Amino acid sequence: MVTVVRDDLPGLLATRASLRAQTLAAYDWFVADGGSTDGTARWLACHGGEAVWWRSSPDRGLYDAMNTALDAITERAPSCGPPCSHVLFLNAGDRLADSQVLERLLPILTASPAAGLFYGDSLEELPGGCLVVKPARSHRRALLGMFTHHQAMVYRLTALSSVRFDLRHTLAADYAFTLTVLKQGDPAHRLPLSVCIFSPGGRSQREPARGRREQADIRRELLGLGSAANATLRVLQWLALTVRQTIPWLYAKYRFSPNERSFLS
Repeated sequence: MVTVVRDDLPGLLATRASLRAQTLAAYDWFVADGGSTDGTARWLACHGGEAVWWRSSPDRGLYDAMNTALDAITERAPSCGPPCSHVLFLNAGDRLADSQVLERLLPILTASPAAGLFYGDSLEELPGGCLVVKPARSHRRALLGMFTHHQAMVYRLTALSSVRFDLRHTLAADYAFTLTVLKQGDPAHRLPLSVCIFSPGGRSQREPARGRREQADIRRELLGLGSAANATLRVLQWLALTVRQTIPWLYAKYRFSPNERSFLS
């Protein structure tokens, strides 16, 4: 489990509470703090025993911190056992979908040791606190963009031996990362569960135009997609965002489904 944080102690504590609520504590927690000044670093110094590894120092942003944590996991993997066989990125403020996620997830991971990627649905919190399911699309439609939230993806650690986040992309490096894993040819499996509660308000949501540009660059570099096809996809992405912002009920009708369980159920 990798958590990246900078100046968000409440978010870190929410993520920690989600992990502590799990009915099966089959995880090692790696926390990369980007040199916070809001008390996060102090909290980690006092509670560092809850993580098998943590550090607090300036970095070049979210994806640089993720790379640092991945390097730490790779170094520790031979000595820290089965929990280090797979990686889930759960950033500060993000939570697991319910208290049984890891209990349900572990047998699935064990049954498919050759799979390089597992991915499931996400929960999103709408204004007013209502949780809805955002179903994952098939990984075979990765051309269209991220097919589920990054926090709902579980990667096999050995599939990441030569894969790191490309720091040229400040918003869509997780897309390039995931495409690179898929291109290696290992099987990808759809999980029959919601994995995370996505914490809204990140940079990708605040700067959608930049995110679309970065995704277009990534499709050109990794998938060889031409300019015309890329332009068409960018228009479709813009249209989907516009519908979500201006006609939210219509977007919700086609993209969300009711959530039957709360986080604490």
